[in-house]
Formats: sequence, structure tokens, C-alpha cells
Amino acid sequence: MDIFAYLKRIDYLGSLAPTIETLHSLHYAHLMAVPFENLDILLGRGIVLDEASLFDKIVYHKRGGFCYELNGLFAALLRELGFNVQRLSARVAKAEGGIGPEFDHMTLLVQLEERWLADVGFGDSFRQPLRLDERGEQVQRAGRYRIADDGDHLTYLSLKNDGWFPQYVFRLQPYALADFIGGCDYAQTSPESSFTRWRVCSRATPLGRITLSDQKLIITSNGSRKEHELKDEDEVEAVLYKEFDIVL
Repeated sequence: MDIFAYLKRIDYLGSLAPTIETLHSLHYAHLMAVPFENLDILLGRGIVLDEASLFDKIVYHKRGGFCYELNGLFAALLRELGFNVQRLSARVAKAEGGIGPEFDHMTLLVQLEERWLADVGFGDSFRQPLRLDERGEQVQRAGRYRIADDGDHLTYLSLKNDGWFPQYVFRLQPYALADFIGGCDYAQTSPESSFTRWRVCSRATPLGRITLSDQKLIITSNGSRKEHELKDEDEVEAVLYKEFDIVL
């Protein structure tokens, strides 16, 4: 891996020592620079789940991706820097109730003096890694989060206006990148997958988030929200370039 090309991609100039301070800084920088997006899926471009292909897309072509791509490559970067990192399978909570299948999502376990949950591929989520063994509320500027014991698995929860809501459940079973190929293929081909039904490109900002959702541009900042309907694909392409530095 060309570590320095990756670090340039995420505008990171800090320490490379495998410490919690470095992990926090890399995690935040990644979310600020690399968008969560499914643009290739809607263009019929197949996603190949291997580190060389992911590096080419995200680093050299300055693109984003979804969880398998973003966390898959971030895990490789952490490993190259000397972190003890493992890829975990997570099952995403559905809005209508219930949870998805195994390999529905990829998240990361990083072992330092403490164990940390890292995730740069879940859209609007925690900006800094969460203490995996902490069962109390973990407060960040972007929100309030918890990790709870739930039978034979753990649940990551986020506080919304009307209470705590599960986001995904997971076990501490490590997997190789190749183990997620089936889930990745389903997500990019199934008509039941949200990734095949509407366009999304979303990136964290220091004060909020900027999101392209189909034809709508949504900007949140300090709790305020503005929406703007884009009139055509020319405007969409202009937004992708201006706000995400993406040229399709």
C-alpha cells in the first residue's frame, strides 16, 4: 500500500504511531474527506472487493464507497500502520423493525490498551471510535451513542429525539475481506437493496453533513437543515464536483 498517497487523500498530516490519538485523528479525517456513496452501483459499474481495487477507486480516483469499501480499505491502512484491527460482520437494524442478515454491514474492532469500535462506512454516525467495553453513554459533538450487551451479541445504539434506537448488532468474530463478497454482491445487485434504488453521496463536515439524495442537496450545519432540489443531471454533476470533488 502507498500509505502516503492514502494519507494525502484524507488530508492527514499527523502522527503515524499506532495509538488511540492517531486512531481518533485518522477516523475523523477519513469521514471528513471520503464520502459514503453508491454512484457506481447506479451506473452499473461492478464493485470488486479486494484491497488493490478499493485503493485504486478511493485513493487514486478520489471516490467514496459504501461500508465494504470504506471500512475494508480503512482496515488495511490501519494494519499497515501497525494497528491490531479486525473486520466484523454486523446486522443493520431496519426502520420497519427487525435486523438484516450477517455480512449486511462491515465494522471494525481495533485493539489497543482498550478495545475500540471504528466505522467510517455507516453514513451519519459517530465521528470518533467508541469504547467497545463501555456500557454507558458516549457523548460526541455529532451525537450520543451506546454499546449494549444483548444476548450473544453487542448492539450499537444512537440517541434520537424520542429515545435510543439500535443501529446494528454484531459479534466479535473476525473475518477476512473476502468473507464479505456475498453481502457486497447482494447490496449492489438486488432490487431489494437500498443501494440499487436511489442515489446517495454524503460526507461529514466539521459542523454537520452535506448529502446528495437522488436529486436533492441537503446541508446540515449546527442543527439547521437546508434542502435544495436540483433541476437536472447537469446540476447533479456540478454538485458532485464542487462538494465532493467527484467526476464521473
